Amino acid sequence: MTSISDTIAAIATGMNQGGIGVIRVSGSEALAAVDNIFVPKKSGKEVKNLASYTAAYGNVVNPKDNSIVDEVIVLVMKAPSTYTREDVVEIDCHGGMQVMKEILHLLISNNNNKVRLARPGEFTERAFLNGRIDLSQAESVMDLISAKSEIAAKTALSQLKGSLKNKITDIRKELIHNIAFIESALDDPEHYSLEGFPEELKGILNDKLDEINHLIQTADNGKMMREGIHTVILGKPNAGKSSILNVLAGKDRAIVTDVAGTTRDTLEEFVSINGIPLNIIDTAGIRDTDDIVEKIGVDKSIMEMEEADLILYIIDSSVPLDENDKMIMERIKDRQVIILSNKSDLNNVVNEQDIRKYLDHRMIEISAKEQSGFEELYEELNHLFFNDKLSYNDEIFITNERHKAALIIAQSSISNAINSIDDGMPEDFYTIDLMSAYEQLGFIIGESVEDDLVDTIFREFCMGK
Repeated sequence: MTSISDTIAAIATGMNQGGIGVIRVSGSEALAAVDNIFVPKKSGKEVKNLASYTAAYGNVVNPKDNSIVDEVIVLVMKAPSTYTREDVVEIDCHGGMQVMKEILHLLISNNNNKVRLARPGEFTERAFLNGRIDLSQAESVMDLISAKSEIAAKTALSQLKGSLKNKITDIRKELIHNIAFIESALDDPEHYSLEGFPEELKGILNDKLDEINHLIQTADNGKMMREGIHTVILGKPNAGKSSILNVLAGKDRAIVTDVAGTTRDTLEEFVSINGIPLNIIDTAGIRDTDDIVEKIGVDKSIMEMEEADLILYIIDSSVPLDENDKMIMERIKDRQVIILSNKSDLNNVVNEQDIRKYLDHRMIEISAKEQSGFEELYEELNHLFFNDKLSYNDEIFITNERHKAALIIAQSSISNAINSIDDGMPEDFYTIDLMSAYEQLGFIIGESVEDDLVDTIFREFCMGK
C-alpha cells in the first residue's frame, strides 16, 4: 500500500534522451535521501543544511563503492513553499537514460525503503491533497503540458493561476451564505426574518444562473482551444485539397498528383496558425463514383463534414462549377465555411458571383501551387476565432467535460430553486436544490470529490509530474 506520507521519486524530464535530465524527490525523507548519494564539491554542506531555493554542485556516487555516477547540480526547496508543500529536491544530471535510471535506482535502493517510485501524476496529486492547488488547477497542469498551441497554453495557464477556481468559489460562497441564512431563520425565527427574502434570493440566483450559463456556453470554444478547431478540407476531386493541406502543414503531408481521386481516405494534421489551433482533416474528393474504395472515402468525407467546426471548401476556379460543386454547396450552406477559390494562377472561369448563387460565405482567392493568398486566409481565421463564433479573449473557458457536466447539473438545480420560489414553496424545500448546486460546483474544484475520481484524474498524468 502506498501512502501520501511516503517519500517519492521519479524522472521528471520524460523517458527520452536529452541534454539535461531531472530526477525529482518529494517528501519528509527527500533531503536525507539525496544526502545519501550526493557528495558536494564546493559548499561542503549536506543537502539538509542548505537554505531553501539554493543549489549545490557535486557528484552522485554509489554508496557501495563510492564510484561516481554523474556530475550534477542539486536544487533544494523546503516545505511548505514548494510545488507539493513538502520538502522537494531536484537532481539536474546529464540527460542519458542510463544515467537517470541509475540515479533513480540509487535513491530508491539506498534509503532503507524510505523512498519509492512515484505514480504518474503523484507530485501534482500531492499539490492538490496538500491544498496548494484545487482540482481544476491540477487538471490544467496536464492541459498545459499537452497544449499544442499558444491559445491552448494560455487557457490552461489562466486556469492554473486560479481563474476558474475563483469564479466557482465566489458562486459557492453566495449559495452557502443563503443556505445558512435560511436554515438559521427556520431554527431561530425570532432573530432572523424570511419576510421578503425569497424575492431577494431569486434575484441573486438569477445572477448566479447567468454566470453558470455563460461558463457552459464557453465549453464549445474551450474544447476547440484544447483539441483544435475540427477543420475539414472539402471539395470535389482534383480541386487541390491535398496541396492546400501541405501548405497549411508546412510539409508534404499528402500525396499530390494530377489524377482525380488520389486521396481515398482522410488525413489528419494538427497545425497552429497565428496561435490558433486547427485539427485539419483532408478528405477524399466528393463525387458520384462506382469505385468501391473511393465511395468509402467519399462517405467518410461526408461524415467528417457533418462533424466539422469549420469547413474549408475548395473550388477549382479553372473549371466551371458542376453538379458535384452544387451538391456540396447545398450541404454546407448553413455551416461555418470559408470558400477557397484555388488555382488563381490559372485563367479563372469561376468568379464570386457564381458562388453567391449558392453560398453566402467569405471567398478567398488562393494558389496552392504559388502559395499565394494564404495570408488573407490566416486573417480570416483570426477574425472568426477572435471576433465571431470561435471567439477568444481573457474570459474563463470550460475546457473539461467533467466541469461542463457538473455545471449543467448545478444549472438545473438553481433553475429548480427559482421555480420553487415562483411556486411559493416553503424555504426549506428549495435549499435542497441549492445544496445540490453547491456540491456539484464543489466537484469542479475538488471540495467534494470521491477518492476514485481523484485517482482516475491523476493516472492520466505523465511520470514525474
